[in-house]
Amino acid sequence: MAVKAAKISVYAWEGTDRKGTKMTGELSGQNPALIKAQLRKQGINPGKVRKKSASFFNLGKRIKAQDIALFTRQMATMMKAGVPLLQSFDIIGEGFDNPAMRKLVDEVKQEVAAGNSFAASLRKKPQYFDELYCNLVDAGEQAGALDTLLERVATYKEKSESLKAKIKKAMTYPLAVVFVAIIVTGILLVKVVPQFESVFKGFGAELPAFTVMVIGLSEFMQQWWWAMLGGLFAGIFGVRHAFRKSPGFRDWLDTWLLKLPLIGTLMYKSAVARYARTLSTTFAAGVPLVEALDSVAGATGNIVFKRAVLRIKQDMSTGMQLNFSMRTSGIFPNMAIQMTAIGEESGALDDMLDKVASFYEDEVDNMVDNLTSLMEPFIMVVLGVIVGGLVVAMYLPIFQLGSAI
Repeated sequence: MAVKAAKISVYAWEGTDRKGTKMTGELSGQNPALIKAQLRKQGINPGKVRKKSASFFNLGKRIKAQDIALFTRQMATMMKAGVPLLQSFDIIGEGFDNPAMRKLVDEVKQEVAAGNSFAASLRKKPQYFDELYCNLVDAGEQAGALDTLLERVATYKEKSESLKAKIKKAMTYPLAVVFVAIIVTGILLVKVVPQFESVFKGFGAELPAFTVMVIGLSEFMQQWWWAMLGGLFAGIFGVRHAFRKSPGFRDWLDTWLLKLPLIGTLMYKSAVARYARTLSTTFAAGVPLVEALDSVAGATGNIVFKRAVLRIKQDMSTGMQLNFSMRTSGIFPNMAIQMTAIGEESGALDDMLDKVASFYEDEVDNMVDNLTSLMEPFIMVVLGVIVGGLVVAMYLPIFQLGSAI
């Protein structure tokens, strides 16, 4: 029967050194007695040792992809420095403020301490470490070059997360401004316009058509705002649910996004960058090209590219060259195809794919900056038209009344 590993917690301690100077700090351990033993080994006379509780802001904090990227980079650094694997887990785990991440590192350490390989321990946490990650670590362990492979994985994760952050930045900014515009317009229609409407009733004159239209929209909003708000939340919830549960909806959304004027180009270039970066990393790690394409297909982040990569895998298994198969797929840019052809001919495919990835990552970066610069004046114009239109509609009867007088 397997013995359950003791839980590692963080303890805050107080004590004095040999000169009687007061000292404080934090240590990770299984219980206060072991913490005091560690302190005595360092020549510190322990006083109070208490378990550190998670702060309010850290409660329920989830593990993000950036945390995994940081963990990978730190592991690569530790391996390069020659620090033993188990000791590396202790050092890295103590450095995380996120309790969930600290717990994850400790659980992986316990698996390794029980005799499992590093890759096998990671495979028990598939929600954090995908198949590609585990395969690369496994290849590093088998080749005796875990430090080199971890460094490549760390670079891959950092580049991937940076690319995702840029895409998210490009999508989030306009959506946030549109959301604010909707709220401001709703407040004006529900709270401000009715005040003018009561004034207009005393005029006893016919109102301009534009003003009548805005008043009618205001009355509709006052009567049905709850239905519109409920419909908005139901729509958001429905889209999220469909995206998570319906593969058909995700496929349609991926295909539709690629057809959009500006966003489609951004998504296209990011998919090419992910394809090249993933294939470069796996091929450099010694993974056979045909086997690597399975992981590459899932890493592209778009169903159109995923299907294309799986077709490329089938073509290559029959003896076709990678660059020729990419050309027949009809979705890869000529530059990526030409660089791949040069890489295959020169025997430096991983290096050429790395250059392709870097080029398209820079393209995405520039596009995000340009889109942000273009969006700002465009959004200001839209907000000005909406708010200005409402103001004009309300003051138009007053202007007409003044001219009549």
